[in-house]
Amino acid sequence: MSADVEARAARFVWRTGGLVDQRRMEACLGAGSAGAGSVRAAVLAHRTGDGGFAYGIEPDVKGPEAQPLSAMGAVEVLAEVGALDAATGAGVCGWMARWTAADGGVPDLLASIAAYPHPPWVQAPPQDRGGLLTTARTAGLLRGAGVVHPWLEGAVAFCRDRIDALAASHPYEVFSIAAFLASEPDRAWAEAAAERVGAMVRAGLVLLDPSDPGGQEPPPGYAPGEHHLACDFAPAPGSVGAVWFTGAEMTAALDARAAEQEADGGWPIHYRRWHPGIEQQARPGYTVKAVRTLRAWDGHA
Repeated sequence: MSADVEARAARFVWRTGGLVDQRRMEACLGAGSAGAGSVRAAVLAHRTGDGGFAYGIEPDVKGPEAQPLSAMGAVEVLAEVGALDAATGAGVCGWMARWTAADGGVPDLLASIAAYPHPPWVQAPPQDRGGLLTTARTAGLLRGAGVVHPWLEGAVAFCRDRIDALAASHPYEVFSIAAFLASEPDRAWAEAAAERVGAMVRAGLVLLDPSDPGGQEPPPGYAPGEHHLACDFAPAPGSVGAVWFTGAEMTAALDARAAEQEADGGWPIHYRRWHPGIEQQARPGYTVKAVRTLRAWDGHA
């Protein structure tokens, strides 16, 4: 990854990014003196009075009401920079426990999402059952950071049961499953589950030939052109999804991701634009993610 690519990406984030994404880019490039602590402070500024997270930390979830999806996003950023400490993790677990269904999982969104701006296709799911997307990623990252809390026991059992019963999935859910499997101590079970999920990914969830995006339909429910590449499923060489792809497939994905950098230095979003400002709000985060992925794989693929 060239210095010019990084410099252009950084200028884009400095110009358009909010506090969290600017701090993430700063930590990624080692450009600041405070590092992970500054990212943590920026994330915690989105914490609500009841211990959840809100205020647009997830670009598609607006308003002051905490949502499980927003808590997941906060945990993900903290884990990204190694700033997911025990106290913060326990606070997230405590908030999640308030909204946990009888099956041990947490709905991805609460009914309160309806009161604030949100994508028109997004509706709160049934509140009497958990969602694998949010529960698996949150529990997996918390467990990986060494957080210990009673909520995790039921959440982990829920995730294992749902993964064992999984017959089909979609990209964002797979990202969460991978985060869960990465911290699973039962490695034999995790590797067997990863093999099954990887087969689902290769069966139509990943665009293996980025040179021909029109030759494959996006997964059901995803926007036209909303494809995911091998490097989305495997953002680093040691990630769970890295074994799902050949070296040639990963190289093609990384080359395609690098080529997506636009003239302004940022990377595009591929999902549906539901209001005029969503690109400005979401692109900085996607740009940080692209830089981190390209950096992680530099010299490995």
